[in-house]
Amino acid sequence: MTSPFTVPTIDITPFLTDTDDAGRAAVAAEIDTACREVGFMQIVGHAIPDEVVAGLTDALDEFFALPLDIKKRYRRSTSENRGYSPPRSESLSLSLGLPTANQMNDFYEAFIVGTQFTDFPGLDLPASSYAANNWPEAAPGFRPAIDTYFAHAQRLSRILLRAFTAALRLPADYFDTLTDHSIDALKMNNYALPEGELRLDGDMTGMGAHTDFGILTILWADRVPGLQVLDKHGHWHNVQPTEGALLINLGDAMARWTNDRWMSTLHRVDPPIIDGRIRRRRSAAFFFDGNHDAVIQALPGTLAPGEQGYPPITVADNINAKVAGLKGITTPAPTARETARVLAAASPD
Repeated sequence: MTSPFTVPTIDITPFLTDTDDAGRAAVAAEIDTACREVGFMQIVGHAIPDEVVAGLTDALDEFFALPLDIKKRYRRSTSENRGYSPPRSESLSLSLGLPTANQMNDFYEAFIVGTQFTDFPGLDLPASSYAANNWPEAAPGFRPAIDTYFAHAQRLSRILLRAFTAALRLPADYFDTLTDHSIDALKMNNYALPEGELRLDGDMTGMGAHTDFGILTILWADRVPGLQVLDKHGHWHNVQPTEGALLINLGDAMARWTNDRWMSTLHRVDPPIIDGRIRRRRSAAFFFDGNHDAVIQALPGTLAPGEQGYPPITVADNINAKVAGLKGITTPAPTARETARVLAAASPD
């Protein structure tokens, strides 16, 4: 008999101070267990003020309420991965090379902002990874609120990395040179039917099954059903954050760095459908991905004698291949482990 599936709640307060060694050690142990067994956790004590989160949600509402033709003015080329993505312009399952119909099925719409090459003067950074943002002038309150939330999420991601480093028993500065010009991005999602559609096409999904690409993801989400996480036994489980908590999950870079000691867990989103209509759901995923030129290879102590780890790959190459897949530009080489788990998955519990 398998144990019940739970996403653990972890209070990271000790890592916001420098005076509680015992508390940090206890939190690091909790994180290690969560990363080994679930790949997801929810955190409290994160110190992002309620008013900052409220500003984020107001900004999402302001932008996504705009007419579709106005929102499409802020669409950017697929190579830049910034700006607006209309409904059915992506299929996240394709980022894994999963078999799918030859069409974009994910009905969410999104807006992405991130670090830009101008944020790191003196470095010759590729615009493909650090593209300029495309702020929507039609939503004047959007940029100030998003800039504020983005800064808080950046700070929190570095605090979490310190906790992760402690959990992996690495020197405190181990990741410093791998993240000092990190590709950070905030993807804001709105799950609602596209304009002019009153009912769902049966082949459409909210957001297809996928893993994230980088080091870690900080997810704020409405407390509306929809997020589903795949456990180690191939079963999907519904997950909602508790009030005031943020969901954290690992990306492929951290799974590869740890030689799968830690899990980059498959997840998907399917908001509830009532009488053919979707109950609206919003989310904002902050991706902490690492430097574009950081090489992902097995960390010290993660390979057994004679064991082969993943082949080395840069952060940018890993991200670019998967983004090209989700946008239907190319088909990534299937990853057998993730593909098999998705295809074998049972219905949500």
